[in-house]
Amino acid sequence: MSLTTTKEMFEKAAKGGYAIGAFNVNNMEIIQGIVEAASETNSPVILQVSAGARKYANPIYLKKLVEAAIECNKEAGKDIPIALHLDHGADFEICKDCIDNGFTSVMIDGSKYDFEENVALTKKVVEYAHPRGITVEAELGKLAGVEDDVNVSDDDAMYTDPDQAIEFVKRTGCDSLAIAIGTSHGAYKFKGEPKLRFDILEKVSAGLPDGYPIVLHGASSVPQEFVNMCNEYGGNIPGAKGVTEELLAKAAKMSVCKINIDSDIRLAMTANIRECFSKSPEVFDPRIYLGQARIAVKDMVKHKIINVLGSNDKA
Repeated sequence: MSLTTTKEMFEKAAKGGYAIGAFNVNNMEIIQGIVEAASETNSPVILQVSAGARKYANPIYLKKLVEAAIECNKEAGKDIPIALHLDHGADFEICKDCIDNGFTSVMIDGSKYDFEENVALTKKVVEYAHPRGITVEAELGKLAGVEDDVNVSDDDAMYTDPDQAIEFVKRTGCDSLAIAIGTSHGAYKFKGEPKLRFDILEKVSAGLPDGYPIVLHGASSVPQEFVNMCNEYGGNIPGAKGVTEELLAKAAKMSVCKINIDSDIRLAMTANIRECFSKSPEVFDPRIYLGQARIAVKDMVKHKIINVLGSNDKA
């Protein structure tokens, strides 16, 4: 199977009551770990590229790595749907560039603008993408937190207004909508007890067409095993806390069809690399410590697919 759009993925997810994992990719080992996990669990998967990944690895490198992963899957007799998605596209030009260069889905993030400007920008991207068969994700509301080029303070964060969400989708024609119900970017999501505004999710869903795909950004769980490993082996990330897997699993059974996961991948890799360096200081071969990190990413993604997303055996 070649790269696919998210359209059919989301249609099946909405009917089946599960969500597709959208995992941020930055290098070969991350892509290998995610795709191997999806392949072994027979799950569709979305590989997404952020502004930071574009700067770090170059989108051409990342696209070729994704194509290599698909080819390896074919040789192994696997045939899982994979979408290549732009995460948090800042403007029309970035979205256009990704569409023109083979991405099958893009996100235009106009959440920093007022409602009318967000509508106009999103509609412009939709009008370019749809004739080319590309799906478009948009965002309404503001998630707090810091991740790559996204930086929103707690004071500036804003829940999605359900009435505005309904009007926004109708006027823009976007294929999926990221909403703010309490998730946040980065590894420091909550000061107190984690909670999500499921009442907002229900109101948004009720006003949109049946099965319309809702997206959750900032949905890493920040597994404490990885946080503790990082800190045990020389790290300094105290107090990191994410969205509980129970809350995310509940959202996946509702109208949420796409759940974004990034920080958990970073933590899994970093924790295992730190452990390798600490326990085996003689190691200087990147294949050893990156290989160990790749296995950790695969195992973590498999856990998410089976126990949180529910997308296993849905390919």
